[in-house]
Amino acid sequence: MKSRLKTERGVALVIVLWIVTLLTVIAASFLFAMRTETKVVSNTMARAKAEAAAEAGVQRALFEVYKPFQDTERWQADGVTHAWQYGGAEIAVMMQDESGKIDINRAADQLLRGLFVSQGASDDEAASLMDAIADWRDPDTLKRLKGAEEAEYVAAGRNYKPANAAFQSIEELKLVLGMTASLYQRIEPHITIFSRQPGLNALIAARDTLRAIPGVSEAQIDTYIQQREAARAAKLPVPFFAAAQAYSASSSNFAVSISARAELADGTVFVRDAVAVRTPFPKRPVAFVRWQEGEDRGEDRGEDRGKSANATTTPAPAVTAKLN
Repeated sequence: MKSRLKTERGVALVIVLWIVTLLTVIAASFLFAMRTETKVVSNTMARAKAEAAAEAGVQRALFEVYKPFQDTERWQADGVTHAWQYGGAEIAVMMQDESGKIDINRAADQLLRGLFVSQGASDDEAASLMDAIADWRDPDTLKRLKGAEEAEYVAAGRNYKPANAAFQSIEELKLVLGMTASLYQRIEPHITIFSRQPGLNALIAARDTLRAIPGVSEAQIDTYIQQREAARAAKLPVPFFAAAQAYSASSSNFAVSISARAELADGTVFVRDAVAVRTPFPKRPVAFVRWQEGEDRGEDRGEDRGKSANATTTPAPAVTAKLN
């Protein structure tokens, strides 16, 4: 009897130990799940805060665009990065008038061809691309000498044909026969569809964009950029680039590209890229034609974009009323 009682007690003890172990595992799993969920929520909140701060940077840029031209503290849409602190975030805002880029719908053939060559394409590749682009844009189905119409796309295994209309986005250029991913990646920062001009505005164009101008040397570009930066630093009018006169365009402020990078104290980063276009409607003077998450390039903002304006800590301007 005593032996049986001891056996039952031993079995009961084993069962209790297994139950305690099971409860411990369940508790540990629950704590791990809660910890993971808390971390996910925390990361989501940090990302949302960084995203909101970056979008505040976009709104600040629009506020600057609407400032009077005679305001010497007004941020210019010239590609210079401006540092700003808002809501506990470090924000870097860069805006550029799209006239400083090359319009793939309106640019002179020599300028567009110069862009391809300056970014690594051979003369033959550039000539073929020019004809293929012209065939994509024009309304007819007549193939140019080195171009491509529907038959060429079919032969290349593509399941689409040329639009026979103007480009609706710069990304559409990737569909043109002969355009490679690597070449597009190099030219993407220098092209637009919003300039609506055959030339480019040298006063605000990036160095690599200026390299597309036929007949202009690297030395001329470097000298001009030095003069341009010196004028900006002294808050004087930027000099005209005489060597680019044949391909010049005026500043329009019709369309402005904006990149706002927000970084929180914990290292969370969000980049908002946008293109804002003026409209003729007083109640909604600005429309966004591009609104996407941008790529975080850290402090690399372009070879002649490295200088930033002085940091400010002013409160965010209420420009959203203009956009309603």
